[in-house]
Amino acid sequence: MRILVTGSAGFIGSMLAIKLLDRGDEVIGIDNHNDYYDPKIKDDRLNRLLKYTNYKHYKNDLSDNKKLSEIFTIHKFQKVVNLAAQAGVRYSIENPIAYINSNIVGFAHILENCRINKINHLVYASTSSVYGANTKMPFSEHDSVNHPLSVYAASKKSNELMAHSYSYLYKLPTTGLRFFTVYGPWGRPDLSIFRFVKNIKNGKKIQIYNFGDHVRDFTYIDDVVSGISKILKRRNKGVNIFNIGSTKKIKLMDVVKKIEFLLDKKAKIEYLSMQPGDIYKTHSDTSSLYRYCGYKSKTSINTGLKKFINWYNNYYK
Repeated sequence: MRILVTGSAGFIGSMLAIKLLDRGDEVIGIDNHNDYYDPKIKDDRLNRLLKYTNYKHYKNDLSDNKKLSEIFTIHKFQKVVNLAAQAGVRYSIENPIAYINSNIVGFAHILENCRINKINHLVYASTSSVYGANTKMPFSEHDSVNHPLSVYAASKKSNELMAHSYSYLYKLPTTGLRFFTVYGPWGRPDLSIFRFVKNIKNGKKIQIYNFGDHVRDFTYIDDVVSGISKILKRRNKGVNIFNIGSTKKIKLMDVVKKIEFLLDKKAKIEYLSMQPGDIYKTHSDTSSLYRYCGYKSKTSINTGLKKFINWYNNYYK
């Protein structure tokens, strides 16, 4: 297949692109290479992709619809995976307009180009953050998600609504994926596990919010990429929303203890209050995705942390 992957220099996007390239697909990648976090790791992810002859890259922002339309016209994609987004819950409180431009305007351009070019399946990133103030556990796609606690979550909820409208009006098959705290090699430096490993190794303080009382459903990157790959093999005809998580919840402080053990080093901890926009607990029900394509998380938190720390040590020497 010829597949467009947006956000292809990002964490999930680059890992997915490699999975698709390895199985023989042709991948065209788009990324704006913004400086939300250190662009060097984005460049290094891209360099891994450029080794493939069946990969082509565009440095482009989804808000530039003229260029995006040209890319769609040139390559005539069969499927599109939209992972490009302004990420981060806390940053959305400081700079909400960035989320409107990237996550809403940019996504509208993706939808419109998919409609015009009769794309046979659009898969796009949503987030577990859409569950917001929900307290029923585990989170299910059948639950109401009308109470987002951040602009980031609201922007992703709007993506789901926009995709539903396009699926209904224009018969555009769409699948939204609510990711649950993805981690692993080549991850984002602003994410918790990355920051914990980095700071503990370097003898710096780690900041723990909600005084350590958070619970998370951490999902290893290989499981996420395997799930998206399975979805792309399906012939989708309607509109879908799926959770993609590990289905296992763990206390954040237990993750810190596991990292301390693996690094053989004690963390210096600064406990802070609950931050605006944060969710107290996440826990995924992925039974719908299992029925759809056989998705099942296989990587334990212990194995995932070991693999991440090995990568981190090799990458940063």
